[in-house]
Amino acid sequence: MSGKIGSLGDVVFTVSSKLIRTFDELSRSASPRWANHDIHLQKPKSEYLGPGLDTISFQVRFDARLGVDPRKEADRMINLAQKGKPVAFAIGGKKLGTYLWKLTSVEQGWTRIDNKGNALVIEVSISLEEYAK
Repeated sequence: MSGKIGSLGDVVFTVSSKLIRTFDELSRSASPRWANHDIHLQKPKSEYLGPGLDTISFQVRFDARLGVDPRKEADRMINLAQKGKPVAFAIGGKKLGTYLWKLTSVEQGWTRIDNKGNALVIEVSISLEEYAK
């Protein structure tokens, strides 16, 4: 039995008895856009310009003991970023946000390597930004 937690493009986050590919420490941020207009001898006047682009960050731990090939999975995340193609991000079958997401950063931390140079655990930090056209 497996449970699909969510997806980022074609990367499916799932938990089963044979495979664990999931994320944690998800954080989402939304910021409005404001402009301040200088007024001579007065305080600046603030103007609301509209919504800003949301951002999301999360961590993924690829561990060989959990049924994945850490190097292959980490490279897959790098390739997803390097394609430069916005992708959907969904959790629990529901899209996050109104638009697609662009990967702005993928950082790898190779935390465990065996005596033959095989990656046993790679932790990946992923940052996304909303892609509004």
